[in-house]
Amino acid sequence: MNKFNTLALLLAAYVVVFFQATFNELRQVAGVQVDLLPGLIVYAAISGGIITLTLVSVCAGLWFDSLSANPMGITMLPLFVIGLFIQRHRELILRDQPYAQILMGIAASALAPLGSVLLLVNTDLKPLLGWFSLWQWVVMSAIGGMMTPVWFWLFDVIGRMFNYGPAGEIGFGHEMEIKRGRR
Repeated sequence: MNKFNTLALLLAAYVVVFFQATFNELRQVAGVQVDLLPGLIVYAAISGGIITLTLVSVCAGLWFDSLSANPMGITMLPLFVIGLFIQRHRELILRDQPYAQILMGIAASALAPLGSVLLLVNTDLKPLLGWFSLWQWVVMSAIGGMMTPVWFWLFDVIGRMFNYGPAGEIGFGHEMEIKRGRR
């Protein structure tokens, strides 16, 4: 992954955080604040290196916390741990399969808020938890999982537009016939 892809991931994280903070229609209808960052972290972990993963998780976590009621930095650690786990096991993951992307997105979207809540419980802050929190957690995990293949598709399109493609073969192909001898 090159520097352009890392910058594109950071820009996408910034736009996602801004979108989540300003788009309130789904929150008003379903009562759920959608979190799209775990799916983006899944893509960063599978497609990038440790530096890209660290930059995206730290910046996205801090940007998210700066626009929410969370203490600064509480979202950063769960995003990084999820991404690090996926990155360490990415040779076992079927990167190009949409069902694998959805399952990783669901798992990441379920574990990220759970990790944040566990960190909040261990501080002096008391998060508001109830039965409705379970509904929010399930819906947020499902929407985050369904959005994960969109990240893969979007960054593949961006990669094809701005990065060099593989070079074609030079020389004789299979369709060419070499005739030897005299004419």
